[in-house]
Amino acid sequence: MSPRALIVRGGWEGHQPIESTELFIPFLLDNGYDVRIEESPEVYADAETMADIDLVLQSVTMSEASDDAINGLRKAVAAGTGLTGWHGGIADSYRASSDYLQLIGGQFATHPSRRPDLVLGEESDNYLPYVIELTDLGRTHPVLAGIDDFALETEQYWVLHDSLIDVLATTTHPVQPYHPWHRPVVSPAIWTRDWGAGRIFVSTPGHSVEVLSNPTVRTIIERGALWATRTA
Repeated sequence: MSPRALIVRGGWEGHQPIESTELFIPFLLDNGYDVRIEESPEVYADAETMADIDLVLQSVTMSEASDDAINGLRKAVAAGTGLTGWHGGIADSYRASSDYLQLIGGQFATHPSRRPDLVLGEESDNYLPYVIELTDLGRTHPVLAGIDDFALETEQYWVLHDSLIDVLATTTHPVQPYHPWHRPVVSPAIWTRDWGAGRIFVSTPGHSVEVLSNPTVRTIIERGALWATRTA
C-alpha cells in the first residue's frame, strides 16, 4: 500500500503556504505517496482520517486550531503518524496551544534584524548571513548524511526549546552592540523528536520559496519527510 501524506497549509500568507508546499508535492508523488491537501488544521480532529495518514506535512504559521484538532494531531503522532514542516509553518503555529508547543518541542521567539542604520522597514531587514552548523548527532543522522555546515542569508530563527528534541544542527546568534543580549545564543536549527510511536522533523530554514529552493535546504526537508513517515 502506498504511504499517505496529508498536507495541511494556511495561516499567515507571508510564508507562502500554498506555493511552498507545492514545491514538495512532486517529490512525494515520485516517491509513491498518495497526497491529500487540506486548507485547515481541523482535519486533525477526524480520527478516522488521521488513522490512515502516514505523514503530515504542515505549513500553517500562527493561526488557530481547536482543542479537538490539536488533540487529534497529538494522538495521531503518538500512534505512529509522522509530522514534518519548516520555519513558522511548524515552529510558529497555534501559539495559543500549549499542547501543540509541547508536541513540537521548539517554538519561534524572534529573528534578529540588521543593525539599526540598515533597517528600511522591509521584510529584508530580518535577512542575515549565518551558518547552519551540524551537531555530532546530525553528522551521523540519515537526514543529513553527506551534508556539511552551510551558509544562508535569510531569517535566523531564535528558538525556545526543551531537552526532548534531538538537535541535528544549530545556529548561533552573535553579540551585537545594538541588541540587548550579552553572550552568543545557540539555537536549534534542525531537530527531530520521538513522540510515542511517531516521528517529528523540523527545519527552521524555510522562510520563502527561494530559501526552500536552496538545494541543501530542499534535500534536508525531503529527507526529513521520508524519515518521519510511518512506513520509514
